[in-house]
Amino acid sequence: MRVKSSVIILVIMILLISSHVPIRADASAAGSKSLARATGQKVICIDAGHQSKGNNAKEPISPGSRTVKPKVSSGTQGVATGKPEYKLTLEVALKLEKVLQNDYKVVMLRRSNNVDISNSERATRCNQAGADLALRLHADGNDNRSIQGMSFLYPSADSPSTKKIAPQSLEITKVLSKAVLKETQATSRGLIPRSDLTGFNWSKVPVLLIEMGFMTNREEDLKLSQAAYQDKIVLGIKKGLDSYYKVKK
Repeated sequence: MRVKSSVIILVIMILLISSHVPIRADASAAGSKSLARATGQKVICIDAGHQSKGNNAKEPISPGSRTVKPKVSSGTQGVATGKPEYKLTLEVALKLEKVLQNDYKVVMLRRSNNVDISNSERATRCNQAGADLALRLHADGNDNRSIQGMSFLYPSADSPSTKKIAPQSLEITKVLSKAVLKETQATSRGLIPRSDLTGFNWSKVPVLLIEMGFMTNREEDLKLSQAAYQDKIVLGIKKGLDSYYKVKK
């Protein structure tokens, strides 16, 4: 009887502890969907582009395609700061999570640089999370160091794999780009449809990619690492999402 009582007490303690475990922002797909349904919040999947080490192993560019690309590259690097793109994107992603978390269910694809997540896996995880939007954060690079500005990429309607999600992706991109450019006063390099991005082609949910600026331009590279400028990017994204999803203040 003493043994049985101890077991019962232990089980009760485990149940009490587990009932108070907080829900993480990078929760499971099922958890994300159920929580979003319960709160009525939209699910935003934030993908901080790249990682500390690239993975040159190949994967199909889209489901069933014979065309392959490296799973994930290391990205570009700041000419003035020396900062790699993967660090910059995570800095902004973590700030964005904090700003969004009160009004949205946020799913983070990574919280550290030491990961190995291919572009198709990133898209698949956002799909599994039931995301209303997959938001990919990147920075640009070019041999011509005078080039600067922001680009907003969205999936092409001409691609069979993204035909269904292209219209809504473009709608969101239009609203969000306008808000971000207003806050940052950055040079706009336009809204660009893409059919060659693995992270788009594997997505089943609306998706867009923000090229926040050129790290190969000295002035813009320095600006991208300024906390105040990062805050402007994040605020622009928040205002754009609020406007599109009609979030009440």
